[in-house]
Amino acid sequence: MHVLAHPNPALKQKAAEVDPGTDRQLARLAKQMAKLMYAERGIGLAATQVGVQKRIIVFDLGDEKRPVTLCNPVIVERSDETATDEEGCLSVPGITVPIERASRVVCEAIDLKGDPVRVEAEELFARMLQHETDHLDGILILDRAAPEERKAAVRRYMEALSAESAG
Repeated sequence: MHVLAHPNPALKQKAAEVDPGTDRQLARLAKQMAKLMYAERGIGLAATQVGVQKRIIVFDLGDEKRPVTLCNPVIVERSDETATDEEGCLSVPGITVPIERASRVVCEAIDLKGDPVRVEAEELFARMLQHETDHLDGILILDRAAPEERKAAVRRYMEALSAESAG
């Protein structure tokens, strides 16, 4: 298992909902995703980033309950207050892009047992939930960037890829 990189077309696909009661592979998938997320030094990872079109994310913001897995996460509330901050992405490695996001969100999902989960998040936690749920809808940080920022980010990303392949 590896993280897919832009412009892989799988990253632009919308993931399908999952049923932890019938999909016996979800726990194994979540464990593999978490292991990869840690290896890549990320704080979150969506199944679409590893080429699996299922609505599942894993994350770890350094709290005591790690890693956390959410199935079928949906942002059901967003604050009017927003913040712009630099965001990186394991699928667009080597660059960051300023992205405006809601400062607070409420996310509803189910856990690997099929039990409902409601998460109220602020700041980095809210940003990460929005970022990972975007992945499940085929949206990358490049898609959220302002047009000029997007052009500059794509240029930096392509330059980094060229330097990597030349070296």
